[in-house]
Amino acid sequence: MPYKSSGIIISGTQYDRRQKLTPFQKAEIFHRYMTEAVSQRQLAREYGVSRRLITFIVNPESEERNKELLKENKAKGLYKYDRKKHTENIRNHRRYKQRLFQEGKIILKDV
Repeated sequence: MPYKSSGIIISGTQYDRRQKLTPFQKAEIFHRYMTEAVSQRQLAREYGVSRRLITFIVNPESEERNKELLKENKAKGLYKYDRKKHTENIRNHRRYKQRLFQEGKIILKDV
């Protein structure tokens, strides 16, 4: 049976806590990094994202290389999925959505 909070949609709203960059921002980051003397850490601080994301934007090959390495490590059994941590993150996210719903900031979507 699904949780009631699964009908509460926050993706794409102002309450979505995941940091997103628009295609324009990605292009701007790439341009600024290549033309100005600005570091990846400075760009990350300025846009409120991780330095790793900035690295993937300015050097797309590194993102592909990391995806391949992750795939290889999973196949070898070297990547250990932390089930307890994942479960706790899901619970915290569910509580966050329920709190927003109770405060009237978001509404329940009919499933």
